[in-house]
Amino acid sequence: MSQEPSEQDLIEAYRRTVKPLYAYVSRRVGGDVSLAEDLVQDTWMRAIGSWPAKGIPDYPLAWLVRVARNTLVSHFRHRRPQLLEPALLDLIESQPSAASEDPGAASVVNWGLARLRRAHAELLEDFYFAGKSVRDIARERSMSERAVEGRLRRAREKLKKRIEKMLPRAATRHRAADGGPEHVRRT
Repeated sequence: MSQEPSEQDLIEAYRRTVKPLYAYVSRRVGGDVSLAEDLVQDTWMRAIGSWPAKGIPDYPLAWLVRVARNTLVSHFRHRRPQLLEPALLDLIESQPSAASEDPGAASVVNWGLARLRRAHAELLEDFYFAGKSVRDIARERSMSERAVEGRLRRAREKLKKRIEKMLPRAATRHRAADGGPEHVRRT
């Protein structure tokens, strides 16, 4: 890290990193433009608060992505998805990539990820949001592909359990608000 970056250094770092940072956050929030912009702004505000005193990191994008990830986790820990339809859980199970394409699915998945152990959450994020292959993940983590597949399977099961715990409460609230029956029959 270099000390005391100039305003021009900060502007240049911003120009080099804002698009890839926005792409990372946007995938994580299912393309919700407003939320992605807010989270990128929060991340950059932290950089502006830290970098003038500590210097710009050697790898500013990596620093920003780590802060953005922590900001996302914090955001989703404090906000429960408004509505969770049982069909959404089926969609997430059959098409995990839906979480990076649909804001509702992303909200539910991120809510669940925020409640998993960091190791499980990061593995699922790498596979579904970053689009890394099992082979790439294995190489990055110095593990066998089989070990990664097993950990992915266990992480998916834990995520599904977290989401299913929320399912009856969210569906019940929605039906009660619509004047429907107070109970929810799970299929």
